Amino acid sequence: MICHKLKVIEQMSEGSGLEFVYEDLIVQGVSIDSRTVKSGNLFIPILRQLDGHDYVEEAFSKGAAASFWQKDHINPPTHIPLIYVDDCLQALQILAANYRKERSLKVIAVTGSNGKTTTKDMIDSVLGTTFRVHKTTGNLNSQIGLPLTILEIGKDIDVAVLEMGMSERGQIDRLSRIAKPDLAIITMIGVSHLSTLGSRKEIAAAKLEIVNGLSDDGVLIYNGDEPLIRNGLKDITTTKPISIVTFGEDESSDYYSASSVTNVQGSIFTVGDHEFFLPLLGAHNISNALAAIAVASIMGLGPMEIAKGFQSLQVTGMRMEKIVSPIGFTIINDAWNASPVSVSAAIQTFEGLTEYERKFIILGDMLELGDREEEYHREIGRNIDPGNIDFLYTVGPLGKFIALEAQKRFPHGNVESFLDKGELTQVLKKKVKKNDVILLKGSRGMLMESIIPVLLE
Repeated sequence: MICHKLKVIEQMSEGSGLEFVYEDLIVQGVSIDSRTVKSGNLFIPILRQLDGHDYVEEAFSKGAAASFWQKDHINPPTHIPLIYVDDCLQALQILAANYRKERSLKVIAVTGSNGKTTTKDMIDSVLGTTFRVHKTTGNLNSQIGLPLTILEIGKDIDVAVLEMGMSERGQIDRLSRIAKPDLAIITMIGVSHLSTLGSRKEIAAAKLEIVNGLSDDGVLIYNGDEPLIRNGLKDITTTKPISIVTFGEDESSDYYSASSVTNVQGSIFTVGDHEFFLPLLGAHNISNALAAIAVASIMGLGPMEIAKGFQSLQVTGMRMEKIVSPIGFTIINDAWNASPVSVSAAIQTFEGLTEYERKFIILGDMLELGDREEEYHREIGRNIDPGNIDFLYTVGPLGKFIALEAQKRFPHGNVESFLDKGELTQVLKKKVKKNDVILLKGSRGMLMESIIPVLLE
């Protein structure tokens, strides 16, 4: 993690006003949360729902060595080391960008509407067979999270795998310019954030901003099945020559799978002359694996290292995570987030499971879909096969539209819609039995995973 004298931190963050007496003080690591600050940290009082400046003195009482202080805030505390900045978030980002420049390592950036966290985890696992890797923890992929991740990179690290998230134009641009990636991956273009961006074309343009910070000899790795990326690149490559590698289902891609077999244990698939096993539920994850294979190949790894990396894969929670209850039913927890693409992929995988007695799908609202949100939900309901699914329960005002369409095809009483998760949980607890399986899916704002502890009681 970052470790410098405070005077150097002031220069790297473009701050000012540090008292001379504190210039040689050593700062190690940063924190934006007074509850978890560690001894020697630089505290950065970000302005969010709460104003971090209100917690500066608490952070010092818990061991913080110094703090930023935004110039537009009056009454700074006295007799403690402060660096004055115009904007705390911007200063955090500037500090991270300059720390990135200090580090001699490869940076791999991952973005996309779906699959970026799983792809990040795959790249980390595969490259970890050969290199010392630092990756984004959980989903620290935001304007705050990515700089914090960079500032945690140790001096012995060979490769950093950084996830980049966004909700509007310009955000990926800023993150890419901070991270200066050597390799950049776009997993796919979906319909999340239509409410803010308006169209899939604009979503693709927002994701393509990852090219803006790419190093001069950098490589863009993208889903070759998506024409919006290919078309969007035409304007970019006229001003910034970049190397391009593609992956996807189509044989025209540089990396594609010629054959695959998927079951409850995972997927076996071939790339060229080599066969790989991916211990992760869902055929849609093969696309993410192809992106990881492309990265590994560019980094000089062979099929044996790649296969070994897949075998030891540990993915971030709530991504097709299997939980077996004490009484013998199984929950497939895919509740981290939801979009029409990811919900359809999860359902397709779930419908193919044959090892269980009965199958229950529990779906929460898909959020941020713009003017067509009702139609996207109805389409999910129309496409659920009652021949492969026994019960469908939905939660939320938008989930109701999924249920309305599914009720036209399912037996009476096998589809229900709820506004309250507690009511749903009580109904489900009475219904589910040993050897049944439940798929849990919904947008992050729905917190669908909150029903799991109650189901497991």
